Amino acid sequence: MKQNIKERVHALRMTFHPNYIKAFIIPSTDPHLSEYVAPHWMSREWISGFTGSAGTAVILMDKAGLWTDSRYFLQAEKELEGSGITLYKEMLPETPSITEFLCQHLKPGESVSIDGKMFSVQQVEQMKEELAVHQLQVDIFGDPLKNIWKDRPSIPDSPAFIYDIKYAGKSCEEKISAIRSELKKKGVYALFISALDEIAWTLNLRGNDVHCNPVIVSYLLITQDEVTYFVSPEKVTPEVETYLKKQQIGIQKYDEVETFLNSFSGENILIDPRKTNYAIYSAIHPKCSIIRGESPVTLLKAIRNEQEIAGIHAAMQRDGVALVRFLKWLEESVSTGKETELSIDKKLHEFRAAQPLYMGESFDTIAGYKEHGAIVHYSATPESDVPLQPKGFLLLDSGAQYLDGTTDITRTIALGELTEEEKTDYTLILKGHIALAMAKFPAGTRGAQLDVLARMPIWNHRMNFLHGTGHGVGHFLSVHEGPQSIRMNENPVILQPGMITSNEPGVYKAGSHGIRTENLTLVCKDGEGMFGEYLKFETITLCPICKKGIIKEMLTKEEIEWLNNYHQTVYEKLSPDLNEEEKVWLQEATTSI
Repeated sequence: MKQNIKERVHALRMTFHPNYIKAFIIPSTDPHLSEYVAPHWMSREWISGFTGSAGTAVILMDKAGLWTDSRYFLQAEKELEGSGITLYKEMLPETPSITEFLCQHLKPGESVSIDGKMFSVQQVEQMKEELAVHQLQVDIFGDPLKNIWKDRPSIPDSPAFIYDIKYAGKSCEEKISAIRSELKKKGVYALFISALDEIAWTLNLRGNDVHCNPVIVSYLLITQDEVTYFVSPEKVTPEVETYLKKQQIGIQKYDEVETFLNSFSGENILIDPRKTNYAIYSAIHPKCSIIRGESPVTLLKAIRNEQEIAGIHAAMQRDGVALVRFLKWLEESVSTGKETELSIDKKLHEFRAAQPLYMGESFDTIAGYKEHGAIVHYSATPESDVPLQPKGFLLLDSGAQYLDGTTDITRTIALGELTEEEKTDYTLILKGHIALAMAKFPAGTRGAQLDVLARMPIWNHRMNFLHGTGHGVGHFLSVHEGPQSIRMNENPVILQPGMITSNEPGVYKAGSHGIRTENLTLVCKDGEGMFGEYLKFETITLCPICKKGIIKEMLTKEEIEWLNNYHQTVYEKLSPDLNEEEKVWLQEATTSI
């Protein structure tokens, strides 16, 4: 494999000289700037051999680097070994940024080449600005791999399907009308949408184009007069075609979007510079005034309607039943010594797949035993797979796609004997999780203002985690969705009733263990108070939290009360769907501590 990588990098470098290329940047995204991408656009993985979901490769004639975040430090180290590509760990003080690296290795007057379809407007403009200081230019090039990636998968062509209003809660017509009225308020004539989750939500369509994400590779243009959907013809079944006609939505070919925009005669168009690629932006007719801002869809989609809220509660209940059956099975099976990280992943899938409305996983399961739990986005392979033993922790992060909602849950499970350090870390993470779950806050609060609640218990022990504490989750859509988040870095989006976020503090100790406890929460009203309205989180995930790692003396009376109440709710909601043996197991798992 490493030899392959060296050959691929060499083949790319062979294209440099004839095209006057000095450096090429290859990100992890697609023309829609998606987090998860179809195999056709896995260019960074193909060129570097690094399989994590986030990272950027930079190839120079005599040097190559890969930048990734803390979730992937350990994984990237292993995967890049011997490839000739150096790992650069983002967010560490000693790590140069990509811009700094380029400035160190290129001469004034030289250019940095990129594929304009793979970078947002904002990224390209920022890059141009930063590099200009050092007399370096940005060269907008095409796809550098199109002639050297011989067995490249094609652009996905699976058919789209209609998402029933009984799950969506609002019709496509209602959504477009709401979008138009938001645009009108801002004096906007047209909105161009690139983000695949926003398009799927708006049209009440879903697809199978991206692994675990039920989206359709497409673009959407909404004006005050008409709607145009850019999608490959093979995706449009007769049923979908009839549906779109009924909604008065015109269809154009996916690959003709730039030509269409080039002759677009609307007075103005709204694009999100963070979610629209530079090639699309450059294709817009020069006489059409470009307005920059967030698409109104982002917020409309994030605030769940009543039907969606009922749906996610129902999905959580079925997911909880599957998880209880799995956890009972796991407890009984570990002692055999036959189960491994990969085999339990398969078993969990079986339990979930038996549930009604199950449509697949919402992301690849992370099942990390002992030191593998410290690799934040670990993915077991036949080479790394290890048998589980009745000792230490198993970190299990998983989720499912149901027609009525998307789930995401992490449990750290004690498989047997634990060290004092493991128990202490586990209890500290639980304290942080509970502190955030119990939060009450005034309307207008942002996620970054609450993040400290989840981190304070481990900060007191000079520990931290570098990923976010909470992300939004889609409705039978992507498992990571904005605009809301709970994290250390500032995000101006306020938390509003109807938004869903995860609550997932963690701590990771390389070579030893990793711990994370994650539930999904719904932002709810908590009544009037001083200076206005107050909000709170309702925990909607239903699954016992492992009690074996808890040092009870480290918990306050309120924390114990929260855990006992949560467990009581879990038992009450799930037990009616369980058989007698399963009920007995769940009763034990949820008894008061």
